[in-house]
Amino acid sequence: MRYIISGKNINVTEGLKSAVYEKIGKLERYFTPDTEIHVTMSVEKERQKIEVTIPMKGTIVRAEQVSNDMYVSIDLVEEVIERQLRKYKNKLIEQKQAAVNFNQAFIEEDYAEDPSIKIVKTKKFAIKPMDAEEACIQMELLGHNFFVYRNAETDEVNVVYKRKGNTYGLIEPEY
Repeated sequence: MRYIISGKNINVTEGLKSAVYEKIGKLERYFTPDTEIHVTMSVEKERQKIEVTIPMKGTIVRAEQVSNDMYVSIDLVEEVIERQLRKYKNKLIEQKQAAVNFNQAFIEEDYAEDPSIKIVKTKKFAIKPMDAEEACIQMELLGHNFFVYRNAETDEVNVVYKRKGNTYGLIEPEY
């Protein structure tokens, strides 16, 4: 695996790099050697945050963990990614999708399957044409983390969502 390690408001020391290689390196058995692992460490006040992103063909595996110790955050993020990979592997097998980025040994290994995703509620609603700002206001009024609406200018379905730090994101379709 190829590691791309960067830091924001933190000097990425050799000790931190070796902790990443040691912990995240446990994931090597799941991937082909040319897989890239993007690791970003950051410090905000007392919060020590690590974000790990693994771009693969057709999907992205991503996890972030925050604690008061960067080494603890590294340990936690490795566990989260491993859990995500096992879940994803089971989905790949079920759907018989190509698993180009994964080692054959990982795919053949048998894991206890996590409970499958169950949709317990379905909602139907009219999609009103509006702009992104109005959609954000509507989302706030409803107390939701996201809101689906029809863009008044483009007549396409868009989604606005809440991000950390009281900011908003917008998802537009791309054809």
